[in-house]
Amino acid sequence: MKRRAFLALPLFAACGRAVGGEDYGRVEPGRALRFPRDHGSHPEFRTEWWYATGWVADASGNAYGVQVTFFRNRPRVAETNPSAFAARELIFAHAALADPRDGRLHHDQRAARSGFGLAGAEESSLRAWIGDWSFGLAEGTYSARIAAREFMLDLRFAPTQPLLLQGDAGFSRKGPAPAQASYYYSVPQLAVTGTVTVRGANAAVTGRAWLDHEWSSEVMAPEATGWDWAGINLADGGALMAFRMRGKSGGTLWAGGTLRGPDGRVRALAPGDVRFTPSRFWRSPRTGIEYPVGMTVVAGGIELALVPLFDDQELDSRASTGTIYWEGAVRAQMPGREAGRGYLELTGYGTPLRL
Repeated sequence: MKRRAFLALPLFAACGRAVGGEDYGRVEPGRALRFPRDHGSHPEFRTEWWYATGWVADASGNAYGVQVTFFRNRPRVAETNPSAFAARELIFAHAALADPRDGRLHHDQRAARSGFGLAGAEESSLRAWIGDWSFGLAEGTYSARIAAREFMLDLRFAPTQPLLLQGDAGFSRKGPAPAQASYYYSVPQLAVTGTVTVRGANAAVTGRAWLDHEWSSEVMAPEATGWDWAGINLADGGALMAFRMRGKSGGTLWAGGTLRGPDGRVRALAPGDVRFTPSRFWRSPRTGIEYPVGMTVVAGGIELALVPLFDDQELDSRASTGTIYWEGAVRAQMPGREAGRGYLELTGYGTPLRL
């Protein structure tokens, strides 16, 4: 979705709701995704994001969760204004580092209008940037360079598997109405190499990551309050993306996902194929919000117990964009063994999310 499609969207809540949504590009079934073009941006659509999450470790075995997201938003404000200062696109970027030795999430964000070479997202292939923050694709390998206030990331993500088209050949429903959908693909099982810098020390790291790219003009039904999303690199070489949109009663309004087996076979998951059941809650000492950080996910006939790397992976950005949600590195467990690793995203648990 992520992210976050899903659904790794949360920073777009700060953009507000644009008027004239019918003039945005429409997500419709039957459109074949084409590459390398569809790695790049789609400015006719309202929102778009590139979202990478992963587990890495240094030579001493210290584990880290890493997350980098670039968002593009078309606000439809003064689009006929010929001035180069008119904001036809807004670019947001968010990065986070989960370090168990600190027991909290390090995170930072940037936002800028596109233009003047200071920020942007190219259309021909993936290259998004704000100043010295960047995320791109060149010669088949993704790269992220982030100079945050508390940490730095310099990472490369090499594909080991083909693209995974979500939903129906990349058309991913997010609600009961057909318009509540996105174009969405993932790249699971990315091989990660690079450097993490925290507390002034550089650490060479390796690991596995997951990439989502999604674009849409409408993804949340009015009666939805938020979503739960998981992207898991399975230990057998497979991959699972599962999500549910929660209604105002707390139940599931819509659900879906995709399961790729170790043999490469792909199964699209219908709403009835996916179930999220909280198993343990954690209450944030900062915001007072209670999150189901322990979650059992049943999807495509497999059952995974998601266990966080540590509990306090809440992103509290009240000092900047104002959004609050939980997004963290998790282990996926089956009885007696670890079945995979990935990320879990929990939004709308404080106040309903509005996109």
